[in-house]
Amino acid sequence: MNSADVVVIGSGATGSLVAARLGTAGRKVVVLEAGPPRELGELYSSTIWSRKLKWQGAPVRVEGANPVPHAFEAGFGRGGSALHHYACWFRLHREDFRTATLYGKGLDWPIDYDDLRPYYDALQSEIGVSGDADQEIWRPPGAPYPMPPQPIFRQGEIIAEGFKRAGGHVAPLPMAINSIEYRGRPACIQDGWCDAGCPTGALANPITIFGAALQRARVEIRYHSEAARLLTDASGRRVRFVEYVDANGIRRRIGANLVVISAFAVQTPRLLLNSANESHPKGLANSSGLVGCYFMSHGAVNLYGMFAERTDNYLGRSGGQLFSQDSYQKDARPGDVGGYTWRIGNALKLADLGGIANARVDLFGPALKDFINKAAVHLGTMSALSDNLPSRENRVELTAEKDRHGIPLAKVTHTLGPDATRSLEAATAEGRNILNAAGAQEAWSAPIRTEHLMGGTVMGRDAAKSVTNGYGQTHDVENLYIAGPGLFPTSGAVNPTFTASALAARAADYILKSNR
Repeated sequence: MNSADVVVIGSGATGSLVAARLGTAGRKVVVLEAGPPRELGELYSSTIWSRKLKWQGAPVRVEGANPVPHAFEAGFGRGGSALHHYACWFRLHREDFRTATLYGKGLDWPIDYDDLRPYYDALQSEIGVSGDADQEIWRPPGAPYPMPPQPIFRQGEIIAEGFKRAGGHVAPLPMAINSIEYRGRPACIQDGWCDAGCPTGALANPITIFGAALQRARVEIRYHSEAARLLTDASGRRVRFVEYVDANGIRRRIGANLVVISAFAVQTPRLLLNSANESHPKGLANSSGLVGCYFMSHGAVNLYGMFAERTDNYLGRSGGQLFSQDSYQKDARPGDVGGYTWRIGNALKLADLGGIANARVDLFGPALKDFINKAAVHLGTMSALSDNLPSRENRVELTAEKDRHGIPLAKVTHTLGPDATRSLEAATAEGRNILNAAGAQEAWSAPIRTEHLMGGTVMGRDAAKSVTNGYGQTHDVENLYIAGPGLFPTSGAVNPTFTASALAARAADYILKSNR
């Protein structure tokens, strides 16, 4: 097929969703995926295997005081980064959509929570989310989860007691992982290897959720096909062709009536900037000059406690067992805007313990060996994920370097804002108190880090201040849409996949209803 009704760039969570929706509705859809094909049976529970699922494309240069771990966060091949995601499926809160209006900082979304609520509700039923909405005292309104919560193991129970003694609350972590058999997929076996992919089908990744629908709709997926440029008509208002490089290094073109870029928060701006032409001299869909700007990553900090009793920390899920949003409110600290979510009781593996030891520079030689032996049996962990306000200075831009196909490399500059930094400092102090209250013999924190990739092609009402409208349709090019967390004007303090998926489902409905 040298032309299609729709070309989708990227086969991750949102790309697969949009392709399945539009293909099922009868559109001829072609997906361009830069990486290889994958099947569930090819996923193996090992640290080495997990690395194979991460980014393997052109290098991404990173700068700033808090550089992003792009190679870890991004995916490569069928399923994208959602093939190794932890499936923590939180909703944004109402205030996350209106930080500029409510707090005088950040950006407002062009939509609000009620616009996404029906898509949150529908997706959690379609895909399968486990949790307990009644225990989530912080949760915005919505339908109850279709599955009961995941089991809590000893590590989670111990830390939950610390929250209780400190006057806090916890609830089962909502996860796109089956706690029971659901829609023909089995329950999770609780082996803690989510990061390496889930071969059983219990975890909701794009292969498991959309694979059959894509096949039934005869959606064509072209693997090892890296999008290089988008070519417009003479008016510059419509994309006519997607130029891509195939597995043999040959440049090819495919015509399209509509294009959806779902290449994640770094590669999407890179493609738009590399598609500059006479009509769009600063890059495609970039009349605002904001393509690549307002790039965001959450701030995060890990807390650890060593306990006298066994924690059974090898059991459970990579994302955790419980969570707390007692400190989610954005105005909890005078002068700052931003809160955080605790994710509690992450499943740990031997390789994780080696990395955890890096947070303890006092350990080496026999002391390090003793630490790992003890940590394998007695360690408990939790992490705080903090809000991070958008900054125009955090951005994706092209460099003078080029990859093997002659496409300029991307550079990501990122520094956490002062609000996020102070939020993480508060979380670190609170986390130590909670672990001590739980009975930890010792408690410590790792250095502040970043997590998740968002922004860079933000949505908004004003074409001069954003890249797309509330449906992900670019202001400048009428048949060009963007899907994924790159659309986020603000980050919230929760994992982004659920919201990115809800936005993609809403965009697909809009495309079909408007007959685009």
